[in-house]
Amino acid sequence: MNAGELEAEQRWLLLIHQLPTKPSYFRVKIWRRLQGIGAVAVKSTVYALPANAETQEDFEWVLKEIIDGGGEALICEARLIDGLSDAQVRALFDAARDDDFAEIAREARALAAELDTEVTADKRADARSQLVRMRKRLAELVAIDFFGATGRLTVEGLLANLDERVTEDEGMSRAPSKAADPIAEFKGRTWVTRRDVHVDRIACSWLIRRFIDANAPIRFVPGKGYVPKPGEIRFDMFEGEITHEGDRCSFEVLLIRTGMTDPALQAIAEIVHDIDLKDGKFGREETAGIASLIAGIVMTNKADEQRLGQGFHVFDNLYQYFRQKRG
Repeated sequence: MNAGELEAEQRWLLLIHQLPTKPSYFRVKIWRRLQGIGAVAVKSTVYALPANAETQEDFEWVLKEIIDGGGEALICEARLIDGLSDAQVRALFDAARDDDFAEIAREARALAAELDTEVTADKRADARSQLVRMRKRLAELVAIDFFGATGRLTVEGLLANLDERVTEDEGMSRAPSKAADPIAEFKGRTWVTRRDVHVDRIACSWLIRRFIDANAPIRFVPGKGYVPKPGEIRFDMFEGEITHEGDRCSFEVLLIRTGMTDPALQAIAEIVHDIDLKDGKFGREETAGIASLIAGIVMTNKADEQRLGQGFHVFDNLYQYFRQKRG
């Protein structure tokens, strides 16, 4: 086998863990966390994800939870030699996602059958709520559909049909906020974040350079142990001044801290949130496409500055899209 063939092979991340027998709820919690990030079990205590910077970060958070809960865990990168092939493992991922997509499809068909009968205003409102919930769930699954399971197309078609049946014209205009814009304190600072940037850090960097300080230096440092210098602001770091707060990603927190209320930026924040946290909270239709674009940028660019350069083009265009969409 030559070097080119080796490079073409799939690389996997494996989380190997041992959980304490008690409390039982902790085992359920970790199982749900692994399901939520799209990991599949290749052995009873070994879970796999396709290897990339984002999935590694997902596994690292689960590893931390396991260790904090009294368990043991390690993460390794692997190439399959024997016993399971890459195609078989990819099939495990596709089967898991197809099962999930099939569940949404069943709900969508049941709702469509209900709408075949006489539809009252209350029933239409309830159907709209169910559709929002199904789209939210679909967005969660798309974020972890690593190899393009076929069931997704069926669900998207069913939900598009339901959209036509339950959507009514609604006034979407919003009065622009006139809140204060306390950006001045963030100008003239050096911004610092972890190396190997992904969506939240790319988006924050874009917001900094486009709306806060066009000439702001952005430095990339190790994720742990960095001591900030005077005048530096750390973002999307575990002990950073701008980082995750509650269920908000760093981009959302930065918007709040700077008082920015531009609806186009709020829409981008919802997309960044769902890609970064994978909780499907907002379920915007644009999320899956932007997630794929950012993943492609990360996979094809090793240097963080290159990722920012290409990522900025994505967010520039996305921002203009939402501004024109409002108009």
